[in-house]
Amino acid sequence: MPDDLARRRSAPHRMVVARPAPPRRGHLGLGDPPGTPDAVAVTGRHLERAGRPWLPVTGEVHYSRIPRRRWSEVLGHARAGGLDTVATYVFWQAHEPTPGEFRWDGDLDLRAFVELAGRHGLDVVVRMGPWAHGEARHGGFPDWLVARGQATGMATRTNDPAYLELVRAFFAQTVAQLTGLAHAEGGPVVGAQMDNELYDQPEHLATLRRTAEELGLRVPLWTATGWGGAQVPATLLPVYSAYADGFWEDAGTAWPAFAPVHFRYSAVRDDLGVGADLREALDGVVVTPGAVPLDGAAPPDGDALPYVTCELGGGMHVAYHRRPLVTPEDVAALALAKLGSGSVWQGYYMYAGGTQRTGGHGTEQESHATGYPNDVPNRTYDFGAPVGEHGQVRRHHHLLRRQHLWLQEDGPALAAMTATVGGGSEDPGELRWSVRSDSRRGYLFLTTYQPARRPLAAQPGVQVEVVLDDAAVVVPSRPVDLPAGVSVAWPLRFPLGAGLVLRSATAQVLTRLPDGPGVDGTGDGLVVLVATDGVPVELVLDGDVDATGPVAARREDGATVVDLTGGPGPDAVVGLRAPSGGPGVRVLVLDEATADRLYRLDVLGRERLVLCEAPVQALDGALVVHTDAPAVTVSLLPAPAGLVASSAAGADCADKARVAPAPAGPDRGAGTLWTSWTVAVPGAGTRRLATDLRPHAPAPPEPARGGPMDRLSAPTDFAGAARVHLDVPAGALVDVDRALLRVAWTGDVGRAVLHRAGGDEVVGDHFWHGRDWDVDLTPWRDDVARGGLTLELLPWRRATGVWVDPSVRDVPDGIAVAAVDVVRVARVVLVAGEDA
Repeated sequence: MPDDLARRRSAPHRMVVARPAPPRRGHLGLGDPPGTPDAVAVTGRHLERAGRPWLPVTGEVHYSRIPRRRWSEVLGHARAGGLDTVATYVFWQAHEPTPGEFRWDGDLDLRAFVELAGRHGLDVVVRMGPWAHGEARHGGFPDWLVARGQATGMATRTNDPAYLELVRAFFAQTVAQLTGLAHAEGGPVVGAQMDNELYDQPEHLATLRRTAEELGLRVPLWTATGWGGAQVPATLLPVYSAYADGFWEDAGTAWPAFAPVHFRYSAVRDDLGVGADLREALDGVVVTPGAVPLDGAAPPDGDALPYVTCELGGGMHVAYHRRPLVTPEDVAALALAKLGSGSVWQGYYMYAGGTQRTGGHGTEQESHATGYPNDVPNRTYDFGAPVGEHGQVRRHHHLLRRQHLWLQEDGPALAAMTATVGGGSEDPGELRWSVRSDSRRGYLFLTTYQPARRPLAAQPGVQVEVVLDDAAVVVPSRPVDLPAGVSVAWPLRFPLGAGLVLRSATAQVLTRLPDGPGVDGTGDGLVVLVATDGVPVELVLDGDVDATGPVAARREDGATVVDLTGGPGPDAVVGLRAPSGGPGVRVLVLDEATADRLYRLDVLGRERLVLCEAPVQALDGALVVHTDAPAVTVSLLPAPAGLVASSAAGADCADKARVAPAPAGPDRGAGTLWTSWTVAVPGAGTRRLATDLRPHAPAPPEPARGGPMDRLSAPTDFAGAARVHLDVPAGALVDVDRALLRVAWTGDVGRAVLHRAGGDEVVGDHFWHGRDWDVDLTPWRDDVARGGLTLELLPWRRATGVWVDPSVRDVPDGIAVAAVDVVRVARVVLVAGEDA
């Protein structure tokens, strides 16, 4: 036997996949009644919808923290990002600021938000509280409720009758807002969460569900947060969290103890670090680390409850004393690790950032002044999310969309697959791998990713043999070096269609377009894969298959092995057809940069693939482009007859946008497979206001500590701050959808102050932590044009002891403003039409 064949057949890693037992059914008090259209059910392993496994993808979006005029845009980005569900807190303090006086108007219109989500094709999980946390003042409780509890001894978050009477009134108002919108009524509301991070009151959690049901709420999914060793009653489904870092840790914590677990494949669902500061500071309770085994042991009742999440960190907020810098790559790797560990519900917190509300007592964020261990910013709740506080679309929106497109395509099959960890220890030298499978097909998960403060090395000579029911799959056919810093999910026996089975691939499934004319005129279907930078692309097909395109094919072990000879990209199309003829399948193998620009949207009359370097979304059949560049290329597959800007859409500068056919070719953003247009938007772009400033703060306040854990407190005295006044030309603020002030700086704390006739107003703030600071000037256009804006800045002083990420920590004391820009974001609505 040749040496290379011997090496190939002696795979260093091997797993025999057992056929999963049927999931337990009927033991949970969850799901829709029999006969409900599109019924939702919960088994011991996964969720189902209309009798088919369902793997929801949910993102947290807080309606009350986003201006109503931006709701549609944010929900559109969520849907374009591959989400099928959004979750939202109902903050009690926002809706009943005065006892008995409820508000559901303007930005607080829960019903309108839910209806709009449904219009965008999104279901909704309502996190009803009564206590929410969410970095809100008193956890979302109204001040009057807190005062009443202190005055009367009423025990909140318990079954104290006095408390339950007030909760019932609040729930009654909330349920009334949702009348007719529940899933069983044909509406988008599929679930409700009771309270949040309540770990020792299972009877109270059960009472909250009963109360909501008595008031008329009927939803198939009832949940409660399960982390921190929480005691969750049998009537609620425990949901879990996983964060790459946490602002709630002490300033001396280099990296939270639980964080590394989330980058390995593991059966561990809990995280004792999340909420630990509040348990300790507010309740005096410490859960010992040994309460959750970290050795990968199966969780208790692992066959009784599916592994579902509601707070995979979509980013991370900052506190004054500790300011993590979670990267887009951190977010994407953590999310994929959870899928490789068995998650059957991907829920992100936050998916879209927002702004802290203001009320009768000022801003409504948690703080030392309200008894919390952390001081967070007064205004910004950006969270470093995929969609930022002001609608900024960030890299992890694209990285996560690649995963979500795959879940849209094959999520039902993945949901029914069980996870088996092959390697996942703390040893950084061990290959980390896992298999999810139903014993007939599956996915091989591999990772060499861990955040930069504790990175992993490359893994040389990776090859895994997975023994399924009727076949052993060795992937790849020859060992491959897996680069450092990557995470993959490679398909095993993936059905391509037309009788073709992809036995294995060293590329990931992204999406597919159905068979039929219009893709290329032949009727062949199109499957899209994405390669991993640095990993050669190999496709292995069961049996004899004719392969055409930029490939070299060989027959081995009853299979056809196809190596991509050119690079992956927008034109890397492999044609596959059985020798017997008939319809075939085309496989488009994208490179990672192109995959980051790929959307699958229902636009212009059908589902299409869209390539665009600017964020796009679908709305009522139109394609909406949000761009901060004066020209952007849009490529479609299949292509409509033409593309024009809609002047009837009411967009800010749609009448000034010009759309023209663009030549095909990689230099235009897509290859000859695609049809491309150039959209010229003269108003979009960046205007510089200032650069290279070194302002001096004459008398910054001395550091102070506070709160129940004696942590560093955010300064409140800006009398001695540096002041940078900015005059913003009126022309920089008009004729666009949004004008953002972007400040690239280093320092400690900054706030943006607007000068108005009625007095100064703080319209934005920032705890410097390595990211640029954005302030939306759009709501204040006239005032800014009239009187400008002042930045009040306090200096960085390393000796204070504030923790920032090591990658940005080495900056000199003082203040440095590298640049101040106005970023002009245009919104253009594109519809089908004849090209000019």
